Amino acid sequence: MASITIRNLDDEVKELLRRLAAANNRSMEEQARVMIRAAVDGQVGPVGRLDQIEKALQELTNSQGTPIRASALTGKSLPRGTLSNKRILLIIGGGIAAYKALDLIRRLRERGAAVRVVMTSAAQEFVTTLSVGALSADHAFTDLFDRNDEHDVGHIRLSREADLLVVAPATADLMAKLANGHASDLASTVLIATDKPVLMAPAMNPRMWSHPATRRNRASLGKDGITFVGPTKGEMAESNEAGEGRMAEPLEIVAAVEALLDAGPKPLAGRKIIVTSGPTHEPIDPVRYIANRSSGKQGHAIAAALARLGADVRLVSGPVTIADPAGVKTLHVERAQEMRDAVEQLLPADAAVFVAAVADWRTENSAGEKIKKVAGEGPPVLRMVENPDILASVGHHEQRPALVVGFAAETQDLLRNAEAKLRKKGADLIVANDVSHQSGIGPSGVMGSDRNRVRIVSKAGVEEWPEMTKDEVAARLAALIAERLTTIVV
Repeated sequence: MASITIRNLDDEVKELLRRLAAANNRSMEEQARVMIRAAVDGQVGPVGRLDQIEKALQELTNSQGTPIRASALTGKSLPRGTLSNKRILLIIGGGIAAYKALDLIRRLRERGAAVRVVMTSAAQEFVTTLSVGALSADHAFTDLFDRNDEHDVGHIRLSREADLLVVAPATADLMAKLANGHASDLASTVLIATDKPVLMAPAMNPRMWSHPATRRNRASLGKDGITFVGPTKGEMAESNEAGEGRMAEPLEIVAAVEALLDAGPKPLAGRKIIVTSGPTHEPIDPVRYIANRSSGKQGHAIAAALARLGADVRLVSGPVTIADPAGVKTLHVERAQEMRDAVEQLLPADAAVFVAAVADWRTENSAGEKIKKVAGEGPPVLRMVENPDILASVGHHEQRPALVVGFAAETQDLLRNAEAKLRKKGADLIVANDVSHQSGIGPSGVMGSDRNRVRIVSKAGVEEWPEMTKDEVAARLAALIAERLTTIVV
């Protein structure tokens, strides 16, 4: 049975189909099958003129059986997501890091992108076309001479229909081919044929990455306008191998994609904003410390959201296991005193957002050696002293930013504690969230979860936001900060 050929449709019909597919998080081919099924089932009758086609599309139902909004077709209100209505062509190269490309597909689609995938023959040794097709909801393209895909020069169509080409992992071979103009397979031919921006995420052994030939190719591609994310330093797949060459994590690549495709307004351009994130670790001895459950996800997301609005963001991060946000200058610290010093060195700034869950206390003197248990003796006595209050010190600082935002993570009396914090700390806004296990967010509460529910406390009152992802909280808070800064006369 012949496959559906979207490229043969009229441009106007194709555009309507593309918008509807994006609205329902489907590929165009998948959406076309839904339409045909609906027609066969009698949900819509024969259509002719374009206005009739549009009316018929509006009558179709999505996969949940709820009516499709007409606005999804007109483009006046696109689906939510930082990459809604964007088309990504992902080229998977042949390397062990190819397994990360599966998560990358999922992350891109979570944000509303339509993803098509080209796989090299080597990539198919690491991940299957079945896995790629299932995650992308589209056909995985593999062969330059495929009779179905290439009867109308499909490699040109693939290269031109996308908004952005992403190569992940970008192997030394793929980089060399593009740098030197080779087009010997589908992946390299698509890269040569495209007129769209290209983002590469290199992944290879450290010695391959440092080889003079690879460095020349990297420099040449940079001059040609290719954008890179990574590689990073770390352990390699090979035993006892470490160094620079690890592919950037999927969320780092997503952040780079968002930055490249973000054509929105930049209301925070020219603004310097400090953000703190994560926990602090206060040492007891060389192997033990006092800490909390903060993952840094919310603070890092806020830093990234502010950067997307054009801000010059300086992130001071405690010890976390997540990647630094793209487009943000990050300083890594461990203890509360180090975080306080780093923040004060970054002043002056237009705004400061204190998301970090700073430990309130530390031991008066941390032991130089590991504290050992001694038979017959009880546990050691730890004398505690108070850590510096970073929010209060900046809220009352002589170089106080025009806008100071604090966070209140509470397990009881949320609003009362947040309002008290607003008064005492000299903040303009307090973002209050319930981090107890009874918050209703995840099995262990907000800390470590990908979701949050916050209240914005200010002198004007309390604004309650619904539960949403931490990325959505970050985007909404960044917009609020931009709005507030436009009304402040410095």
